[in-house]
Amino acid sequence: MADERIVGIDLGTTNSLVAFMQGEHPVVIPGEDGVNLVPSVVAMTGADARSFVVGNSARKALVESPERVVYSVKRLMGRGIEDVHEELKLFPFRMAEDIGPGEVLRIKLGEQQFTPSEISAHILRQLKRNAERYFGAPVAKAVVTVPAYFNDAQRQATKDAGRMAGLEVLRLVNEPTAAALAYGLDRKKEGIVAVYDLGGGTFDISILKLQDGIFEVIATNGDTHLGGDDIDNLLIAIALDDIQGELGLDLRANAEAVQAIRKAVIEAKIALSTETTSRISVELPDGKKYQRELPREAFEQIIKPVIDRTKGPCRQALKDAQVTPEQIDEVVMVGGSTRIPAVRQLTDEVFHLAARGKKPHIELNPDEVVALGAAVQANILGGGSAATENMLLLDVTPLSLGIEALGGVVAKIIQRNSTIPASATEHFTTGVDGQTNVAIHVVQGEREMAKDCRSLARFDLKGIPPMSAGLPRIEVKFLIDANGILHVSAREQRSGQEAEIEVKPTYGLTDEQVESMILESFDYAEQDFAERQLIEARNEAETILTAVEKAPGNAAWQQLSEEERTQINMLADELRVLRETGERTAIQASTEALDKATRRFAELMMDAAVSSAIGGKTMDAAGENLGEAPTVPHPFAPAEIK
Repeated sequence: MADERIVGIDLGTTNSLVAFMQGEHPVVIPGEDGVNLVPSVVAMTGADARSFVVGNSARKALVESPERVVYSVKRLMGRGIEDVHEELKLFPFRMAEDIGPGEVLRIKLGEQQFTPSEISAHILRQLKRNAERYFGAPVAKAVVTVPAYFNDAQRQATKDAGRMAGLEVLRLVNEPTAAALAYGLDRKKEGIVAVYDLGGGTFDISILKLQDGIFEVIATNGDTHLGGDDIDNLLIAIALDDIQGELGLDLRANAEAVQAIRKAVIEAKIALSTETTSRISVELPDGKKYQRELPREAFEQIIKPVIDRTKGPCRQALKDAQVTPEQIDEVVMVGGSTRIPAVRQLTDEVFHLAARGKKPHIELNPDEVVALGAAVQANILGGGSAATENMLLLDVTPLSLGIEALGGVVAKIIQRNSTIPASATEHFTTGVDGQTNVAIHVVQGEREMAKDCRSLARFDLKGIPPMSAGLPRIEVKFLIDANGILHVSAREQRSGQEAEIEVKPTYGLTDEQVESMILESFDYAEQDFAERQLIEARNEAETILTAVEKAPGNAAWQQLSEEERTQINMLADELRVLRETGERTAIQASTEALDKATRRFAELMMDAAVSSAIGGKTMDAAGENLGEAPTVPHPFAPAEIK
């Protein structure tokens, strides 16, 4: 075990930590300066791309040479330039000029360029060094935590950072789940727990069921763009406005002054967690000084819009878990921002704690609890001790996953809040005759139409033998592994042709998508369902019209009377018009009428198929000759066929 130590790492937006199991309890490994928290700040100290410092040393450089320092890089992980355009105005970062839509971000430091994963790798490398110095032995394996709402791109970027740092990332664990592990070691209680995690850059809320050593996440929600940084940015904006109004100085373009103000407002914010008033004091250029008294009451009024944004995800998570606030046995507070009294008061309001004589749990250091939980998970993976070997950890996927089917509707394959690891399979078919390729479009979200969901990936299944529409049977399998990363495979069952992809989109969800995806699914539920019903009615109409168009070439058609053929053609003409312009109910009624009129024709075709089978042909071959199609859940959209 000593030779194969597995550490737990909390790769945070503001601070990062590394921890391990010491006996029966997890402990945090201190940094070079003896402090447990390593600021997630990276500074380039020379022209050489290898000249970097991390942590408090880098934080000092933030004021002196901010153009060579990166902080809060977690907010950029797995995201595109479009997603971070606004927040970059508050950061002194310079981006490479040639970044196109959908491309990985590249940050300029001096004359060098680095991706967010490369910057994060420096933080992980420092944590690795801290652990190796503490143990006096190499460390090559780790469990790393991520926000529960990190999507596939952000999770993959985190794994990439670990690999660059020389660490084998054995597992990505959701931060709230890690916190539950840390607390579960001490209490070992059964019940339902809400983990409220408000850190520097992200907010997560998870509802967990604890029973017999099993930690099951039954619902999760959150916002990848909400945290203490937003509070800091509000205070910075107010200070900059004050300075311009009172002293006539516009310092927004002065990166050094902005960082000095950032340092001062953070100190004032921290003081207000224990004091009723604090002072912001900053030395400005030209020897001027900015000072402002900040009472807690005024501070709470300023930050109210930010912390109120956590209410919606909390209530949605309760709804998804199908529990009331009164059924929550405990609320665990995680993240440095939960030290703010107003935040604790908000959780009391959302979960009705005071009325039930309860308080949120703050026994463990909220800055350290995630790293401690990661150490517990690392211990479990490493064989563990008697205290942890029987523990089982179950996470969930926060958004539904599926593919685009005929008409642009979404065929959901893995439902939102499914326990992971998860696997599910659905069967599909083709939409037109003779197609040999299908392009599979993987989407994520709760809306009924693919255009309203997030596009994750596209890949082709090629080499399908040409058959009539509806005959190919294409098995699509979704697998979400223990890290929450999605693998999709497709196989045409008759020919054995297959293709697969590990979904690694170039960038992640925008802030607006994260905040509104689930709420939109409710707001537009009626409209979406009506649109889906109309498309499905049109698809059904198209299927029967295609069969009717082929009918004259079939021997069974000649066995119908002239009156029957005329009636079928008349109803088919009527359905063609309605399919393009009619309402759903009219299309369905017309489809039903045509279906009824063609029943005798279908019976004659079936008789012919049976005769062919008896004559030595297979039913599949007979069906192909007759244009028959096996029943399958969804055809692919013709627009997706190459």
